[in-house]
Order: sequence, then structure tokens, then C-alpha cells
Amino acid sequence: QLQLVESGGGLVQPGGSLRLSCAVSGLTLDYYAIGWFRQAPGKAREGVSCISTGSGSTNYADSVKGRFTISRDNARNTVYLQMNSLKPEDTAVYYCAATVSAFAAVMLDVADFGPWGQGTQVTVSS
Repeated sequence: QLQLVESGGGLVQPGGSLRLSCAVSGLTLDYYAIGWFRQAPGKAREGVSCISTGSGSTNYADSVKGRFTISRDNARNTVYLQMNSLKPEDTAVYYCAATVSAFAAVMLDVADFGPWGQGTQVTVSS
């Protein structure tokens, strides 16, 4: 059974950095990619970044390009999200999830990702 557990959130000042971790267990070859998503209060969940389980290809939402980097450590079964130059608008609960769909991975389509963990809170504030 696929399970993903997020960690690494916290409070950081604008311009600061955080690294989120997504510990993955039960992943099978059926799954095409692992993605990071976020949800701010009163807003819909949105895609942030995704990495394929095979080739390691990545994609990013325009709002985080050049600031966030997704990576994976296959030996540790962990996917990371390095977040630099953080802005107050990055404040949200961050989630990781998996998809079997290459199209959903490219589009960061939240509807085709799951299962969802409890998330980790990221707060960017001075």
C-alpha cells in the first residue's frame, strides 16, 4: 500500500530557505511520478513541482520556477523540495502525492494524484 509522509515545514523569514521531505513506502512501477502540492487558507490545492519515478524528469509551476528544486534519493525512498527565496505567498500546507498518469504529472493535475498525507505547514513571515 502506497504511503507518503511529509516533513520539514516551519516558520521562515522572507528570503529564507526550507527543505521539505516526502518519505515514500509501497511505491510500485505503476506510479509514474511524485509531486508536491500546496494549499493556502481559503484557496484550492495547487501543483508546485513533480519528478518522474523513472527518468527523474522534473517540472515546476511558474510561480516557483528558479526558486524551488525537486529531487529524489532512491536509496532513502525520499523526494525533496528545496525552497529558496521564500515569499509570504508561499505560505501554505505542503503535500506530496503520487500519480500513475504522465499527463497529470506534466499538468500537475491535483485530481489525478493521491493518496494524500497530513501535509507539513510552511509559514513565510517576518
